[in-house]
Amino acid sequence: MIDMTTITMTPSAASKVRELLEQENDPTLGLRVFVAGGGCSGLQYGMTLDEEQEGDTVIDQGGFKVFVDEMSLGYITGSEVDYVDSLMGAGFTVNNPNAVSSCGCGHSFRTADGGGESRSCGCGH
Repeated sequence: MIDMTTITMTPSAASKVRELLEQENDPTLGLRVFVAGGGCSGLQYGMTLDEEQEGDTVIDQGGFKVFVDEMSLGYITGSEVDYVDSLMGAGFTVNNPNAVSSCGCGHSFRTADGGGESRSCGCGH
């Protein structure tokens, strides 16, 4: 296990994850947070309910676990996951201190070390 400060969850995000996990009723599941190529800034965040995989960093969030694969960890260490329910829609966003630019949708980003390439923003921002 790694220090919980690797990725933090706002109370609203933690509450939503607990709600989703309760619906699944599978104690082996946790929240997987990952980074993949794509998005309007070159890299994008992804989240899914998943089981722990070999090589994962496991972060105990008090009631559920967050799983992060080794490649994604370097991009999102220090990030905060939030859940926002607004007139523009509801969903998870990631506040990432490693991002030097991000798209207005909060789902796509680029890092200073060249992770990601800027493209036109396809999310309407």
